[in-house]
Amino acid sequence: MDIRAPEQQYNPYRIFTREQWARLRDDTPMTLEPGEFERLRSLHDRLDLNEVEDIYLPLSRLLSIYVDATSRLFQAQRQFLGIRDRKVPYIIGIAGSVAGGKSTTARVLQALLARWSPRPKVDLVTTDGFLYPNAVLERLGLIQKKGFPASYDLPLLLSFLSDIKAGRRGVRAPVYSHLSWDIVPNQWQEVDQPDILIVEGVNVLQTGRLPRDGKAVPVVSDFFDFSVYIDAEEPVLREWYVKRWLTLRDTAFHDPRSYFHRYAPLSDEEAIATATAIWERTNLANLEENILPTRPRATLILKKGADHVIESVALRRL
Repeated sequence: MDIRAPEQQYNPYRIFTREQWARLRDDTPMTLEPGEFERLRSLHDRLDLNEVEDIYLPLSRLLSIYVDATSRLFQAQRQFLGIRDRKVPYIIGIAGSVAGGKSTTARVLQALLARWSPRPKVDLVTTDGFLYPNAVLERLGLIQKKGFPASYDLPLLLSFLSDIKAGRRGVRAPVYSHLSWDIVPNQWQEVDQPDILIVEGVNVLQTGRLPRDGKAVPVVSDFFDFSVYIDAEEPVLREWYVKRWLTLRDTAFHDPRSYFHRYAPLSDEEAIATATAIWERTNLANLEENILPTRPRATLILKKGADHVIESVALRRL
């Protein structure tokens, strides 16, 4: 994986082949049971013993080092400042394209990190819940750009993360339904002082436009202690998206409550054409304009091949 421009002499990342990265596992124990892989894996994604051993156990070991170092730095700062602040959660952001496998990575990390000693509390939140409801997106003319930065209630998301970082109890996040493709009214996910919080979403590494007056403009990634970008080539992502869409046509779309129920009767040819058009109109545009440009902001980049196997890892230098 070469994330440098041809003329760039300094690469801010150390690049590891899969084999090099796998050796960094050292003695990190396997804490997942074989039966858990299917539960943690997203539709059409790949997750097996080799992927966990070669990729996620070394990543778990690395994160344990980062979390421990951050905790020690916090204690030193607290002593220096003479304050009694409670240690706030360590927040991990996971970004990348639609259909790239972010959800699998988020769930696997949550499962692994929650089994560290002495069993930290690890919560997972997706930014889907912070999308504006469809009625609002329709009114704003943004329904065709759902998933673009403008389609999120950014003040609500920033308020949520600010409350989490302040150590407040019972912080609530809205709930999103992939069946109705909309926010679920009056339903909430409560996040109550976790030790680690994983935040997953396509645009979590987005930056804001710099203000001319120099005032502080917070962005979501300001609250992250570590971030992961799930990377793959665009033709591969398109193929994964279309395959997933075809599977959903044969399953979830048949539910009358599904937002996409009208697509259930489509033939294979019609479904492929429809899914490809949605990809190009919305997901590809979002990838090129908003998601991919944030890749160099990640602490770690996991590069996938066409078979969903992670082929290389890039870790930002300290």
